[in-house]
Amino acid sequence: MAEADVFHCEPRAATGTGGARKTRREGWIPGVLYGGDDGPVAIQLKANEINNAYLRGRLRPQLAKIDVPGEDGQQPVIPRDVQIHPVKGMPVHVDFLRVDDKTRLDVEVPVRFINEEDSPGLKRGGVLNVVRHAIDVYAPATAIPDHFDVDVGALDIGDAAHVSVITLPDGVTLVTTDRDYTVATIAAPSSVRSAEDEAEEAEAVAEDAEGEAAEGDAEGEAAEGDDAGKE
Repeated sequence: MAEADVFHCEPRAATGTGGARKTRREGWIPGVLYGGDDGPVAIQLKANEINNAYLRGRLRPQLAKIDVPGEDGQQPVIPRDVQIHPVKGMPVHVDFLRVDDKTRLDVEVPVRFINEEDSPGLKRGGVLNVVRHAIDVYAPATAIPDHFDVDVGALDIGDAAHVSVITLPDGVTLVTTDRDYTVATIAAPSSVRSAEDEAEEAEAVAEDAEGEAAEGDAEGEAAEGDDAGKE
């Protein structure tokens, strides 16, 4: 696991919509610290720390620490509710959940694909088709994996990597356990798929033509039988 991010905060006196706007104008991002044995506390966080963490993909459910003035040590926390500005695309509010080594969470862990350069399917022009970009797991709050590695080095065109290939750390379990679902496949290149589609279409046309010819022969035989009956 990577080293936990540390966010410095201060208590926030101004709450509500107006208070949040005032906090942002002063260069802070409003948030709430909650969970554990203590009650919720309105806080304000340094905008540069929050924005940098967000841009690095670190403002997701993973272990972090909050440095609260007047309190001993840094509290372990998990970012839980990150609100993003609809136009600027940056955080405008962040909630943090207090956790300890007994806390277990349902979280999404990103998937990273490795050894793509060794894949025979990709070497032949295949395409890595990612079905799952993240895996849902139950994990201790203090030991959430940064990512899962999925090795595609041995996959050929038409092969698939399933969730069972992922090695789970101790204490981490899958949320979905009733099936070995697909994480990624190696799909045929578009040129091959186009050729296959054309072949299937040509085969379908030929089958239709044969069917029409057979129907025509049957109708002709029926007509000859009618003529013979009239004679």
